[in-house]
Amino acid sequence: MEKELPLAGLVVVDMCQFLSGPYCTLRLMDLGARVIKIERPDGGDLSRRLYLSDSESGDSTIFHAINRSKESLAIDLKNERDMAALRKLIAKADVLVQNFRPGVIERLGLDYEAAKAINPRLVYCSISGYGEEGPWVARPGQDLLAQSRSGVMWLNGDEGQGPVPFGLAIGDMLAGAAAAQGILAALVRRGVTGKGGLVETSLLEALVDLQVEVLTVHMNDGNRLPHRSGFRSAHAYLSAPYGVYPAKDGYLAIAMTPISKLADLLGMDELSPYRDDPKSWFTARDAIKTLFSARIATGTVDEWLAILEPADIWCAKVLNWHELLQSEGFSVLDMLQTVDRGDGVSVRTTRSPLRVDGIRPKFGRAAPHVGEHNAAIWEEFDLG
Repeated sequence: MEKELPLAGLVVVDMCQFLSGPYCTLRLMDLGARVIKIERPDGGDLSRRLYLSDSESGDSTIFHAINRSKESLAIDLKNERDMAALRKLIAKADVLVQNFRPGVIERLGLDYEAAKAINPRLVYCSISGYGEEGPWVARPGQDLLAQSRSGVMWLNGDEGQGPVPFGLAIGDMLAGAAAAQGILAALVRRGVTGKGGLVETSLLEALVDLQVEVLTVHMNDGNRLPHRSGFRSAHAYLSAPYGVYPAKDGYLAIAMTPISKLADLLGMDELSPYRDDPKSWFTARDAIKTLFSARIATGTVDEWLAILEPADIWCAKVLNWHELLQSEGFSVLDMLQTVDRGDGVSVRTTRSPLRVDGIRPKFGRAAPHVGEHNAAIWEEFDLG
């Protein structure tokens, strides 16, 4: 299967740490590319020691998740022999991805123009925190800080809560996904013209793109700031009943649904003042949600689903991870795998979100030790 994947035969040099760049190269690996991760000999990628330690492997579980099935080449960036070897590898590579702070890669002599001189066919990708110019360039490109500057925190939670961050590193993940898209497009162009190119993105740009729908509304609707619902808010720009409500035994999510239809299905005469006034579904959404919440609390999730789903109401039980992983809907996707490293270390993790020719790619190798593939790569690419 690996040889049949779209990127089979391509070599990616991954000069990244933490999450955004490694997530980008993980997607390329899942599509068949060979990813050679460049790491410092003394400890490697800093995310090897980023929370959630794995006592068996000595590395964090997040490192295993994002760097599975990659190879590790330990390079001392202050050693000229190692740097000469790295330049030789770049000369034979197809893609290079780096997420150093702006200015660092230039000091190493491996910025785009320098890499292009080594390999004109190279597709070169840079991921930064805030772009390559402007007053924020030197600021730490960390996910929580990028979320803080992006405005996205004012879309979460209820109106009185203040800014609420996402519980995921969404800037990192989205920047990595955007970078992978750009790299794939540049590879297609290279297939036509024979020339490489430069792909750039940042955490901030990815977070702004995430908000394309609501930012566009903001800019074309009097530049009014988003006003979240004060009760069970789920989307600043959508009317009642959009939200999540507690039932007797769990939580029920309700998406866009006419209040009049819900009033009939649930026998809620108290919704009569709003049923034929769609404008009020937004202006009075807190009052409507309060009434709806009190009604949902009187039954179980399954009882409400039995009423709402046959009527084609957009609703769902809110699952936790245990419920998700045990559900048939998730199991049929076959998105989990166990990866091994050959030294007794095995990690249960996810698989690619993509299927190619009807098959989801599967790679069995866990993340490598620092420099695990040095000898083989030096010999194969004649780096000495």
